[in-house]
Amino acid sequence: MFLINAGYFLIQCASEDDKEAVYKLCGQHRREDANGVPQVCFIGIINPLNPTVETPEQVCDALLAAAKHIPPNRMGATDDCGFSPFSRDLKPEHGCSPDFARDIAMRKIVARIEGAACLTRAWNL
Repeated sequence: MFLINAGYFLIQCASEDDKEAVYKLCGQHRREDANGVPQVCFIGIINPLNPTVETPEQVCDALLAAAKHIPPNRMGATDDCGFSPFSRDLKPEHGCSPDFARDIAMRKIVARIEGAACLTRAWNL
């Protein structure tokens, strides 16, 4: 996929069994020059199908693990695909209320933002 001249990739990884292998592949294959644009890997660190809310520390730890292989200025944090925080849908593992699913989604988004911000401050980026 990194042969495509695209500037960024959203990579589902939170639900991956071997995250380290995915980080390594991204680090090995992303390009500094994809037709004049450096490629950035947005790593999925939030699992929208699991109602457990990740902590900012877990987010920070996941990004630290990815940064062993991907330069911090070429990496971002995202959610795994399928995350629709504003919809009023019933997710089987999120309880019986659509409002509960939305509340969990919002809490997950806050954890992702706080975890990424913690890492940014630590690296003075």
